[in-house]
Amino acid sequence: QAGHNHEQTQDRLCGGPQPNSIDTSLSHHPVCPALCTTAKCIIQSKRTIKAENEVEANKLVNNYRFGFRKWKSHVTERPLEVRSEVVKELYSELNVIKPHSGRLITCGNVAYVFFFGWWVSLAYFLVGILMFVTIAGAVYGRLCWKLSSYFLWPFGKSIHEVLLIDDKITHRFSTYVWLLLGYPPLVVIHSLACFFSWILVFTIPVSKMNARTLGVILLLAPEDVSVSTSLLCCYHAVNLYYYKYTVDGINVFAVNLLPLVIVALVIGYIDRENQYASSEVKFAIAIGSIIPLSYYIGMGIASISAQSNFAVGAVVNASFGSITELTFYITALVRGHQAANPCLQEVVKAALTGTLLGCILFIPGVCMIIGGLRHSEQTFNSRSTGVSSPLLFISVGGVFAPTLFSKAYGNLVCEACTNSTGGNSTSNSSGPFVCHNCHYDLNNGTLFHNHVEPLVYTVSALLPIAYIIGLIFTLKTHSHIYDIHVGEEQVTGHHGAVVHWSRWRSMVILIMATVLTSACADLVTENIQPILNQPNISQYFIGVTVLAMVPEIPEIVNGIQFALQNNISLSLEVGICIAVQVCMLQIPILVFFNAFYDVGFVLLFSDLHLWASIFSVILVNYIFMDGKSDYFQGTALVVVYLILLAMYYFAPSPASC
Repeated sequence: QAGHNHEQTQDRLCGGPQPNSIDTSLSHHPVCPALCTTAKCIIQSKRTIKAENEVEANKLVNNYRFGFRKWKSHVTERPLEVRSEVVKELYSELNVIKPHSGRLITCGNVAYVFFFGWWVSLAYFLVGILMFVTIAGAVYGRLCWKLSSYFLWPFGKSIHEVLLIDDKITHRFSTYVWLLLGYPPLVVIHSLACFFSWILVFTIPVSKMNARTLGVILLLAPEDVSVSTSLLCCYHAVNLYYYKYTVDGINVFAVNLLPLVIVALVIGYIDRENQYASSEVKFAIAIGSIIPLSYYIGMGIASISAQSNFAVGAVVNASFGSITELTFYITALVRGHQAANPCLQEVVKAALTGTLLGCILFIPGVCMIIGGLRHSEQTFNSRSTGVSSPLLFISVGGVFAPTLFSKAYGNLVCEACTNSTGGNSTSNSSGPFVCHNCHYDLNNGTLFHNHVEPLVYTVSALLPIAYIIGLIFTLKTHSHIYDIHVGEEQVTGHHGAVVHWSRWRSMVILIMATVLTSACADLVTENIQPILNQPNISQYFIGVTVLAMVPEIPEIVNGIQFALQNNISLSLEVGICIAVQVCMLQIPILVFFNAFYDVGFVLLFSDLHLWASIFSVILVNYIFMDGKSDYFQGTALVVVYLILLAMYYFAPSPASC
């Protein structure tokens, strides 16, 4: 299908470019090394992708570029005539009458009667009685009773105009009675039905039916409206494929979650005294509002990158690629410093570790499971993964180097030590001691200020340099590792493409979403303390789960969609690229932010963070070695991730909390 990625393996002879292909790789690399012996040549694997236009082609190529955000959704409009029949049905209007031979009594239609039909029908019946009581509105009363029968079971029926010469409201006394007494309550009824059916997504046909009735049918003269049983208009109340539905290029789920942002800001900044909503409710709404904002940020980045050259795309991805996570981390550190609450620093470290674990275990694991169940066994470019894996080792090793250094040279300090005879640490009794709350003392200036702190700054400077070298290696000097080509016959040109968002609109939305994300992150950190005070849940667990993975939900969805299309390479790159950016960009930014504005952030992690991250990196690199994936390997990654979550759940809370 056009727009989907297809991997095709082609043999390339030395010096011979492939016909009918457009080389969209990042540089003109050598066609083939001069290593031909006995009519044999190195065989290179070419990934051929198909796109409807040049903008989509740029977006698809950007997906394979290291450091660029992977984005599945289209950034340009797709003509309905090239879409599948299932998708055409999603965007069809209810005024289009089509023949239908299927069953009308379905579970979804029966559910419509119980959830919508009976009270909408009852509302029309009561409004009809009201119209008859007024006498002048009797003609509208008969219309309401007809519509009462229709909305109780609209399937297999249609509403259409009998007269076409006057389809607007005629100015007569009965019309004024209708607009004053009958129409307003039906506006409320249809608005409620429209809202709830739209929020449920899969019942969007019901929403369309109510919206059209409110905006068209009820504004016609009653004698122009007829309810017939001879034609079909609404076939089903439920369509499970509406998860694909988009509004201006944005998935309907992200659109429906967007009002959470308004709700979070209103109750968060107006109800300061928690009179109408508790801190727990504010926290849940604020953290949920970050999901649609992350989606809009991702769409803005992908749209700008697809319509711009490589340099602009690289700058936008580097600037806004981690903006959601950094906004939360910096806000939490600042608020914790102002409130003298070191617990928030530990929560930030837990969130950083949780993002790392989730991106190298959970996201690849889930994608492997879903892709493996559909395609049995999937293969990926082990050469390109071989680039990401060393960067992952370098990044994790660099981030945790100060922690290992402090454990090697720091002094272990313990509190409340008692020996086997019951004496305290000040007694002269001999024997083994049992100590609690042990930690490495870094408060002495000799070790921390002269050794650990310089090491932290050195590592924080080297990690972004290693990231830039990785970009140059994969995007410039060794771009043939990915070897992306776009089929010539598929590209229709840039001028024929209609983008959902222009570059200026994308930039405005990107900036607005970033500002709103900052506000929501501020509300999350403001209302997180009651969550952290829960006695049965470790603060570590809250950080590595909710705070770490909620902003990554759009990335998880993208990875799953790539896996379903048998493109497991991009699914794996989604998680690994985020993990590399966490270590090589986000953490150094936090370190240098702390250098300019001291918020007490120290790049030293607990033992649980240290060993969980190292073990996870070793495991995922072992699984990626053979270049193949299936649901069993994915299950192994997810199970290990759940085991680590169980450890965090039962782990004691940090001493500072």
